[in-house]
Amino acid sequence: MLRHLSIRDFVIVAALDLEFDSGFTVFSGETGAGKSILIDALALALGARGDASVVRTGETRADITAEFDTHGEVEQWLDDQALGMTGDAASNTVLLRRVLDANGRSRAFVNGTPATLTQLRELGEMLVDIHGQHAHQLLMRPDAQRQLFDTHAGLLETAAVVNRAWRGWRDTAQAVELAQTRDRELQLERERLAWQLAELDKLAPQPGEWEDVNVEHRRLSHSANLIDGVQGALNALSESDEAMLSQLGTIVSKLRDLAEIDPALNDALAALEPAEIQLQEAAYSLSHYAQRLELDPDRLAQVEKRLEALHSAARKFRLQPQTLPEEHEARRAQLAALDAAADIDSLRAAEAKAKEAYLADARQLSKARAKAAKALGAAVTTGMQELSMAGGSFEVALVALPEGGAHGLEQIEFRVAGHAGVPLRPLAKVASGGELARISLALAVIASAASPTPTLIFDEVDTGIGGGVAEVVGRLLHQLGRDRQVLCVTHLPQVAARGDHHFQVAKASNGKSGTVSTVTPLDKANRIEEVARMLGGLEITATTRKHAKEMLTA
Repeated sequence: MLRHLSIRDFVIVAALDLEFDSGFTVFSGETGAGKSILIDALALALGARGDASVVRTGETRADITAEFDTHGEVEQWLDDQALGMTGDAASNTVLLRRVLDANGRSRAFVNGTPATLTQLRELGEMLVDIHGQHAHQLLMRPDAQRQLFDTHAGLLETAAVVNRAWRGWRDTAQAVELAQTRDRELQLERERLAWQLAELDKLAPQPGEWEDVNVEHRRLSHSANLIDGVQGALNALSESDEAMLSQLGTIVSKLRDLAEIDPALNDALAALEPAEIQLQEAAYSLSHYAQRLELDPDRLAQVEKRLEALHSAARKFRLQPQTLPEEHEARRAQLAALDAAADIDSLRAAEAKAKEAYLADARQLSKARAKAAKALGAAVTTGMQELSMAGGSFEVALVALPEGGAHGLEQIEFRVAGHAGVPLRPLAKVASGGELARISLALAVIASAASPTPTLIFDEVDTGIGGGVAEVVGRLLHQLGRDRQVLCVTHLPQVAARGDHHFQVAKASNGKSGTVSTVTPLDKANRIEEVARMLGGLEITATTRKHAKEMLTA
């Protein structure tokens, strides 16, 4: 339930703080006073779109805050989104805030924590249900009729499942169509890939092979130079008469003897001894290498042949030789994908399976819709009798679609007969403006009664009706307010008189602040004056006051 609404610098509202209670609350005032502006401000706090034009002239930003009581679904959502209050601040209320600045930037908060507009909208849908003043005009649209009906019947999630199944079926059907259209093109591409894959299978390039073969080729092609160079190094190190190791060994041995005489030579000896060890290790390593090194013309020819094969394949496929293994696997995967795409039978089987899944979900939706259609038709028909459409009837027709569609196997069509003996015909074709307004109102009240949303807002939904019908509307909304918090912007005294709480919206102009809108809670005496104004216009007489008092007393 809405507890508090704070508005700052929004359109013609400078500063406004309103406290709300349960029951049926009405807002009245002169045309243009800003009654619907309050609803627009609340809608922004609930995630509606807004722009810089809503900021009051001369100000830097508009700021709207709404405080609501929570319920189980809201508390669970807040926990899931990590937006609940904790510690000492925890309570059974939730605070929604929206700030729009004059540059068009928008910020949203839930319980003081920054939030997205999507989060505001999700939360708002659990807290408030707004019926706008143009709802009856929307009823002329088939998609609006379907949306209202599925919402009332609690079938939105089932309809979403059907929509997803339909898209899946359409995707598989398009795949079949594409495969049939491109069959020749795909066949040519498949033949090209098959030839390339056969060539690469025959070559069988291995990861890292290009680098390894190049290293081996360099070694084999320079074997003679390697043998001569290694043998010369071995001779210099250890195998000639004046080998380095022999000379160094002599020097180290002599210095050891001299160091016993003068320890100052120990530093030089410490530097030469590791050098002797390193030269010995180098000689061992070269000797081991020389044992494995030999001239091998046959192996060199094999390596050169493999290098040429790899290089030729890379040139043929316009690739770098080192990428041949990766391209080999890529073409294998491409061919497999083309084989699958060219398998018309498999695609058709997938399409049939997707179609059957769609039909199963759609039939379930149709069955639920048929049951809900009867209930809604009967309820609206009863509401029409109360709204001075005696003998009229209402029906939710489920018009079958031969192939089905994104929203199921049928189109939702509201049909109405305004009087007894008149055949039912589509709402958009037969209802007058007044009839459409009354039917829309009946739908709104009935749909709201079935909705779990704790706060219901009706923004001038009584437009186009009057007299005795207006009294019925007031009574219906008052009855709805016994179980729910109902807020209603109205211009009808019959509706205003039924309110448990009454706010008057007025517009004033002064030189300093410009035109501003104010909202005043009315006591009993002021309510009489306001209802009298609504009855009699600019001139309030004793008769209109008496009539207003009687309406309020009744």
